[in-house]
Amino acid sequence: MTIISMILVIVVAFLAGIEGILDEFQFHQPLVACTLIGLVTGNLTAGIILGGTLQMIALGWANIGAAVAPDAALASVASAIILVLGGQGVSGIPSAIAIAIPLAVAGLFLTMIVRTLAVPIVHLMDGAAEKGNIRRIEWLHVGAVCMQGLRIAIPAAALLFIPAHTVQSFLESMPAWLTDGMAIGGGMVVAVGYALVINMMATKEVWPFFILGFVLAAISELTLIALGAIGVALALIYLQLSKMGGNSNGGGGGSSSNDPLGDILNDY
Repeated sequence: MTIISMILVIVVAFLAGIEGILDEFQFHQPLVACTLIGLVTGNLTAGIILGGTLQMIALGWANIGAAVAPDAALASVASAIILVLGGQGVSGIPSAIAIAIPLAVAGLFLTMIVRTLAVPIVHLMDGAAEKGNIRRIEWLHVGAVCMQGLRIAIPAAALLFIPAHTVQSFLESMPAWLTDGMAIGGGMVVAVGYALVINMMATKEVWPFFILGFVLAAISELTLIALGAIGVALALIYLQLSKMGGNSNGGGGGSSSNDPLGDILNDY
């Protein structure tokens, strides 16, 4: 791996750590982080497949009350780096997924440490607010967020300095029962992720598109780009027809459908 690639990987890791808190550009999502790391290291295909698989696993992770979900940023960044250093390509994805799960728990521990360290910064912000020093508050905000970025960037940089042959020997020494078991467990969590997405999105208006999607996915001659183009075309057709035909309740401006979530989003 070249020096430029290593620098770019650290930048991606830093952005992923920041986005784990900001949730603005979604760099911490596995699909984005793994794809970017695959892109800057010349392993784009393996990065996309790893990111897509981890993304479906991460859909089942959610914050519940004070309980924080496992850290998707460290899991995606570190597993992608290990996949690249392992040199196994797409065939090494099951091993990378097996490593990603404990890394997500480790990232949760690191974010707890960083959040604890951020408590004194909050008190400094309170002091600056009492004095009306807005500039100091802004810099303290930036510093606190950068701590979250370093939480991912430092472990990523440490992984980059591990010799590639060491990573390869480690991956090859993993027993088959571990990698196969983690792959099966990850597949079960992926099913949970699909269920969450369908439960959130499925209404009588979009069920036909789900059916078409599953049917088209069975056609092996269609590439992912073709499936994406078909999905965009169907979405545009649906939007255009919905504008032309109005709603099913007679076209009243304030009438609602049978989808409460859709009504809330439309009002918003």
